[in-house]
Order: sequence, then structure tokens, then C-alpha cells
Amino acid sequence: SDAICNFVICNDSSLRSQPIIFNPDFFVEKLRHEKPEVFTELVVSNITRLIDLPGAELAQLMGEEDPKLPGANSTASGFFRSLMSLKRKEKGVVFGSPLTEEGIAQVSQLIEYLHKNLRAEGLFRVPGNSIRQQILKDALNSGTDIDLDSGEFHSNDVATLLKMFLGELPEPLLTHKHFHAHLKIADLTLFDEKGNKTSTPDKERQIEALQLLFLILPAPNRSLLKLLLDLLYQTAKKQDKNKMSAHNLALMFAPHILWPRNVTANDLQENITKLNNGVTFMIKHSQKLFKAPVYIRECARLHYLGSRAHTSKDDLDLLTSSGSKELQPLKSQKRSRLDSCHQEETQQRTEEALKELFLHVHNMPDSAKKKKLIRQFNKHPTALTPGSDVPTSPAPRRTRSRSFSGLIKRKVLGTPVILERKSRDTTPEPVRVSKENVQLLQKCGSPAHMSQAKLKSLEGQKEGSCRRMRARLLSKDSSSL
Repeated sequence: SDAICNFVICNDSSLRSQPIIFNPDFFVEKLRHEKPEVFTELVVSNITRLIDLPGAELAQLMGEEDPKLPGANSTASGFFRSLMSLKRKEKGVVFGSPLTEEGIAQVSQLIEYLHKNLRAEGLFRVPGNSIRQQILKDALNSGTDIDLDSGEFHSNDVATLLKMFLGELPEPLLTHKHFHAHLKIADLTLFDEKGNKTSTPDKERQIEALQLLFLILPAPNRSLLKLLLDLLYQTAKKQDKNKMSAHNLALMFAPHILWPRNVTANDLQENITKLNNGVTFMIKHSQKLFKAPVYIRECARLHYLGSRAHTSKDDLDLLTSSGSKELQPLKSQKRSRLDSCHQEETQQRTEEALKELFLHVHNMPDSAKKKKLIRQFNKHPTALTPGSDVPTSPAPRRTRSRSFSGLIKRKVLGTPVILERKSRDTTPEPVRVSKENVQLLQKCGSPAHMSQAKLKSLEGQKEGSCRRMRARLLSKDSSSL
């Protein structure tokens, strides 16, 4: 389940059309296996961005120092601590030995059986039969084949044996190095508008921190943890039958997968609630915790395919934001080009359809309907009317009436009738009126009500008076001489 990627070469032509399954975390797993130091530094740098780890706890997470666990310096040797240490002295092939792929393969049989029997009431809480458990334990240690579906074993026997296997591991499934990090993840809460901490858990940051923390687990631990959390998640989904909620399951499994070894509940008195709530959170969100964050995938991909690798989520956010800003004008230009092309294509189709329609109308026999359609074509703009491309016969000019009454009117009335028609159609030009004629205009009325003939007569009278005045002045000058 934790393999990098599986490629199968098959010469069977019937199977070549099958889709290729590609692991989206391929480059993440490749970087983890080929360059573990680079991978650990990448993940831990993002973990410290989410949670505050002092120098000693950070060194423990990196494996540079031995983890300092609660109860390690305590001189009290309680009954429970000595009992648990005695249990782990006898090591078998599977039980009590460090976690291996062989041990996971044996225990996975128990997990598969329990997936089929999740309706048993009190599953993982009600203990099974000790004799049947010992028989099953010996069979797993010896590596013999077991038929759990034969009906010889009960689901409570198998569930209790699974907890026993986890409890006898030399260190918890989540390892001693990660203990302090899990305590800090449980403290991640939301902030209010003023920037103060609240009591509401920040689920998104908790999920992201657990995703990162699970990436640096040893491969066997990560594989078994995924199988176990999937089983507990499915068990909690059927709590209406088995009466085991996610919190009840966390109380059963937190001492086996998270609590440090050789400690008691008194040693964890201050943090026991945090640890139980942390396991409850893992069970509820188990389907999201084994996916690498997007920015880790991108960093791993760029490490192999790109020239520049980004070491944090903030760098990746800056890259994507800048890239989107650069792509915006390109997208708008492309969209405008597509719109213009679409408009040109639509207009071209419209013109072709109009041309075909106009040719059809032009080829129709002469009739009133044809004339009506041609008049409608002439009303359209020239851009949409294909009249210029098709030669059309010019419309016959309407001749003037030659009736007898019209001749009488023209003979009798003459040019005045034509002048009146022209004055109705055209606007009269403005006439300049001098200051000397203002009094005459006031007496005769406004210029708007005066005809051009009257104005011309007034101008003529003015010129005549000017000539008479000159003649008088000349006569006076001559008499004086």
C-alpha cells in the first residue's frame, strides 16, 4: 500500500488497453527513498511553520537526540510499569519484535477478518477468550496458515489480539520521536478577529500537520497505521450496531499507538485528554491524513523535473499567484481573439444567407410581392444588403403629370408657385439688418415676419436717401466756392 509505483509489462494484447494506474505521490515517494535527508528537511521545515517546536523537541523529531518522555526520570516503579516491561522481554517472530513487513503481513489477516465482522457489540472493548487468543497468537508467530472464517475464533478474540500486538511493540506505532509534536498539534486552535487564541480547534491546520508528520514515519509504521485507522474509521461508521464511537475507540487504542512505553496514566495526567482527543481526530479524518499536501508534491516534482525547488507552502503560493497574474492578460487576449473570430464568422454566414435570399427574390417573376420584398431589402443598411453584388434594374423615374389641370395651374400661377414650394422645402438664409433700419423694423414688425422683397425695398430706399444727401452736400460746396 505504500509502494512507490507499480509498472507491469505484459505482452498480452487483451490487457494493453487497460488504464495505467499512476500514484500521484510518485515523486514524493521517490524523493523519500532516494534522498531521505532532503525529504526530511523539506517536511520538517513545513511542520515548524505550523507548530512551535523548541530546539530540544525539534532535535528529537529529527532524530538528533534521544526523546525525553514523561515518566523517564521518575524513581517510582509502579506495578503496571514493571508488568509491561516483563511482557516485552519475551520476543517472538511477530509479537514483541520490532515492526517488519513480515509482521504486517501476518497482522493484516486480523484486520481483514475484522472488516467483515464490524457489527459485534462492544468490539475492541469486550475481551475475548484467552485460550483461543493464545492459539491464534502462536499460529501467527510460527507463520502457519490460519482460516479465521472457519468459525473457530470469535471477532472479540481477533480484536483483543490486535490490541495485544500493538501494545507489545518495542515503541508505539506513532514512535517516541513524534510524541511532543502530537501534543502541539492538539493545541492548534483558531484565532479571533483581534488575533487572540480561541478554544475552537483549527481542523485544517491539524490535518495539514498530521499529513506532514505521517510522511516522516518509518515506512512499516505508516503502512500499518493506515490499515489500522481505516479499520477504526469503518468501525465508528457502524456505531449504531457495535456501540463503539470514534472517541470510545480512541480510549482503547491511544495507550497502544501513542502513549510512550513504560508510562502510566499518572505520568500523562496533564496530557491524557489531549492524547485521547488526538487519536479521536485521527480516526474521524483518517481518509485525508495519508495524502501528501499539494505543495509537497509540487516541490518533489520540481526537484526532479524543474530547475528550481520551493521549500515551503508560502513559496508555492507566491509562484502560483504570480503565474496567474501573468496568465490573465494572455487569457483575455485569447478570449478577445476568439470573440472577434466568432463575430466575423457569424457576420459572414449572415451575409451569405442574405445574398441567397436576395437572388431568390430577384429571380421571382414581376409582381407586387416582389416589389414589396425589394423595398424591404432597400431599407436595410448597405453592410447587410447584398444589392451591390447583384445587378438590379434601376427603378423607373416617376414622370410628372401632364394633365390639363396641371398645365392650367402652371400657366396661371407661373413661378410664384414654384418659389413658394422652394421656400417651404429650404430654410431661408439669415438677412443682415443694419442699425439704421432698426426703427423701420420695429415699425414694420420682426424680421421673421418680413419677406425678402420688403427688406430689399428698404435697402433700396436707404441707398436713394444716401445719394440725395451726397448731391445736396456737393451743391453746397460748389455754391460756397
